[in-house]
This record gives sequence, structure tokens and C-alpha cells, in this order.
Amino acid sequence: MAEGLAITKRTAYLAVLTMGIVSMLGDICYESGRGIAPDYLRFLGASAFMVGAISGAGEFIGYAMRLVSGSLADRTRAYWLFIFLGYGLIASIPLMGLTSTVELAMALLLLERLGKALRSPSRDTVVSIVSKGMGSGKAFGLHEAIDQVGAIIGPLILGAIMFWTANNYSTSFQFLFIPYALMVAALFYVYRQVGGTVESAAKSASEGGGSLGRGFWLYCAAILLNTFGLIPVALILFQGSSILQPQGLQWLVPILYVAVQIVDAPMALVAGYFFDKMGVRILVVPFILSVFPAFLVSYAGIVGVVAACLVYGVVLGMQESVYRAAIADIIPLARRGTAYGIFNTALGVGTLVAGAVFGFFIDKGYSAYLLAGFALVLQVGALLVLIADKEVIRRSPERS
Repeated sequence: MAEGLAITKRTAYLAVLTMGIVSMLGDICYESGRGIAPDYLRFLGASAFMVGAISGAGEFIGYAMRLVSGSLADRTRAYWLFIFLGYGLIASIPLMGLTSTVELAMALLLLERLGKALRSPSRDTVVSIVSKGMGSGKAFGLHEAIDQVGAIIGPLILGAIMFWTANNYSTSFQFLFIPYALMVAALFYVYRQVGGTVESAAKSASEGGGSLGRGFWLYCAAILLNTFGLIPVALILFQGSSILQPQGLQWLVPILYVAVQIVDAPMALVAGYFFDKMGVRILVVPFILSVFPAFLVSYAGIVGVVAACLVYGVVLGMQESVYRAAIADIIPLARRGTAYGIFNTALGVGTLVAGAVFGFFIDKGYSAYLLAGFALVLQVGALLVLIADKEVIRRSPERS
């Protein structure tokens, strides 16, 4: 990169750690809510197709709108404004405790995803700005690991509240106003501590940035195919709910989500370390593993659901760390918000299609072998595109 940023390792770690704390508190709020949302929607009368489609639509909004917010952030350099707006919309999740109709619940889920779209490119750009002081893989891996602490704690707490309140959804959702308030306070604290450093670095970046390049577009195509063939976690949890809810054990559904997050956190750190050594070649691992959750969730009952959660957690840990870290090494800072927006649009389109297709397969009762075969074809395609992306494959990861 040619930004010429003079960010020390101490400043880098401080920025990543403090941004991680904000994300951790945000995850306590919204990941716990998202963990119970498929079960809540099922309770309100939603079908598997509806849950898969709304999950996919939410992810599409959360990813595709990043194209707009990322471009605006690049043009204005108002990264912190988008971060504050995006985190503010997490209030949609605790507000679900005041709903009683499936339509309103779905609307609030979509609104929260819009907040994700507003904040993510700017947050990722902030992390990437300081990653020069420690390596992009380590920076994104550390941020994701801290973030996932909240994703583990939140569903555990919500599961306990669901148990103690005899599956009272309203009380459980409204409890999330507490971590939300703490998150807002933490965000103001983070801005006071490192906001000036990040803004100075952003202003020093060169203007323009030129074309994103063929390698970037091939990389996004590989990610798109990978996401097409990965069954969304909402449908894994829906399958778990279909087994547990008739037994009055729906309070265990958030615990299934915890299994995803427990694997996600350490995998993000490990993958980040190896990314700084290997570059995008490490993506062969999550592409291959993405075949298995679709098979497991339809084949082996609750044991298969648990196994699908664990494998999905491995893929998610790498998706949230090294998938993002690669952008920091491919694209100069002046175009990075835009690049993250396009990259995340690919993730959003893939998740939207995956949610609708896998939800349709589940509603129709198609076999686990058909689901696995669909996933396999797409992951092979993703690997072939990734291998064809010689420009990115040969690029050495940026060192600190």
C-alpha cells in the first residue's frame, strides 16, 4: 500500500482492541437476538421459506447497501458518522420485545441489517487503516475474536432468560436494551480515545486510487459462489427449532448459536495468523468445509444440527477475518470503503439466494444428498475461480 501511514504497533493494537470492545457489546445485543429470531418467527407462524427468505433479504440489505455507504464514506471520509449511525440501529433488536406480529418482527430484523450496512465498511476501513502496524490478518482476526466474545455471551444470557421466564420472548428481547446502552457509551469512549488518530490517517491517504482491478473482481466472484453454496445459520437454527420446540426446549436454540460463536472466535485468530503467512490460498479450507453444513443439518437430527453449527462456525470465523483482510492487501485506502461495499454486496447476494434456495429445499423435504450436492457444485466453482485469480493468489500478504 502507498498510504504512507505512520501508525505505531501500540496505536494499532489500541484501535483494534477498543473497536473490538464496541463490537463485542453490539454482538451481545444483536447476535443474541438473531440467535432466537428464527425460533421467534416460527412461534409467530413463519415457514422455513419465510425464515430463509427474510434471513437472506436481511443479509442482502446488510451487505448490498454497504456498496452505497462504503462509497459515501470514501468520498466524505466521514467514517465515524457511519459507524455511529449503524451501531445506533441495533436498537431494532430489543424493540422486537414490543412486537406481536411476524411482519413487524421481520421489519425490525431488516432495519438492524441496514444498520450493519451503514457501519461495516467504515468500521472495516478503520481497522484496515491501523492494520499496517500489525498485519491485516492479525488485525481482523483479533477484532473478530473480541467481537465473538459478545456473540458467545449474548446468546448464553438470552437462553438463560428464556429458561427462567418460561420462554417469554418479550422479556428476553427487552433485556437487550441493557447491553445496547453500554455499547453506545463504549462507542463514545472509543471515539474520544482513537478517533483523532484514525481521522488523521484517513486524511493523509492519497486521492483517487484507480481501478479496482481484475483480481479484485475475480476474488469477489469466488466469494459469491462460496456464499451461494453455504446454508445460512438461520436455517440451521430453524431446523434445530423444529426438533426442540415440540419438546418445549426452544430455550436451547440460542445455545446452538453459541456453538457457532465458540468455534468462530478462536478460528478468526488462527486464520488471521496464517493469512499473514499464506495469503488468500488459505481460503481453500473454508470453501471445502462449506459443503458439509447443508448435509449435516438434514441428515442426523439434533446431532447433525450441532455438527452443522460447529462447521459453520469454522467457516464464519474465516469469513469474518481473512475474507475481509484480503481486501486490505488488495485495494489502496482511497478506494477501500468502495471495495468493502462491493465485496459485501457479493456476500449479500450469495446469502439471499442461499437462504431462499435452501429454505425451499427444506420445506419440500429434499434429501440431505441433494442439499450437499448443490453445495458441492458451487464450492468447486468457487475454488476454480479462486485458482484462476492468479493476481491475488501470487500477492504476498502485507507485513507489519
